[in-house]
Formats: sequence, C-alpha cells, structure tokens
Amino acid sequence: FFATPVGSIDDAAWTDLVGSNFKAPLFLAQAAAPHLRATEGAIVNITDIHAERPLAGYALYCAAKGALLTLTRALAIELAPRVRVNAVAPGAILWPSDGQFPTPERNAIVAHTLLKREGAPDDIAVAVQFLLAQATYMTGQVLNVDGGRTAHL
Repeated sequence: FFATPVGSIDDAAWTDLVGSNFKAPLFLAQAAAPHLRATEGAIVNITDIHAERPLAGYALYCAAKGALLTLTRALAIELAPRVRVNAVAPGAILWPSDGQFPTPERNAIVAHTLLKREGAPDDIAVAVQFLLAQATYMTGQVLNVDGGRTAHL
C-alpha cells in the first residue's frame, strides 16, 4: 500500500501493487480450485473499501483492489456451486508506518466513520472466519469492515 499519483506510476509500482493485490490471489485461487471443489471449500479475498471508492493519489492500489473485487465475483460464478468466494474490505484498521497518513489526517478519517474509532486486525479475522465457517449461503459478496465509513463516503 503506497501512493501512486497519476504521472508517477512506473513498472516497479505496477509489478508490486498488481502482483500482490491481484495476480497472487488469482494464481493462488487457480491452483487451489481443484482441492477446494473436492472439499467444498471457500475463498475469502482481502479487498479494500477503496476498491469501490478510490482514494486520491492511490490510483494503482485502488485499481488493483478493484480488480480483486471483480475477481472475487468472477470466481464465485466460475467455482459455484461447490466453492464459495467472498471478500472482506477493511477500512481504517492499521495505518502504514511510513508516515503516509499524519495524525491529523488519521483523526479526520476516524471522525468520518460512524463508530468514531479505528478497527483492529481481530475485526477482520472475525469477518473472515464468519465468511469461511458460518456464511454457507453467501458467495460473490464483499463485506465492508469499516466502522460505517462507506455509509457516507
């Protein structure tokens, strides 16, 4: 996760962001598909709320996460009915440690969430566990875990 304002995107950024956020999940799902079909397994991808509501200055990251969101839905169609495929889209959970978001900006983002607080990695883990073990009639869905931020972005 790093900024890629239009005009600064290069092959290295493309390879890094598209590779980790889209290519790797695609090829992992493809390799796992035979086993998942045999066991009626499930896939949960980690997208981002900015896959559908892009963040200024992060065009490539948002596009890669958008591709993963579309892949989630495409795989749900492709692997049904034996494999369920869903995604979790985190909001403000962990901040990058490289200073991309100074404290005032972080505070503004948190203030814009309905719950007025940051989430925790456990919030994402609970959502993933729900989709894997309990949501047996869900596929092709994206579960936003964002404290209500996307309700009014």
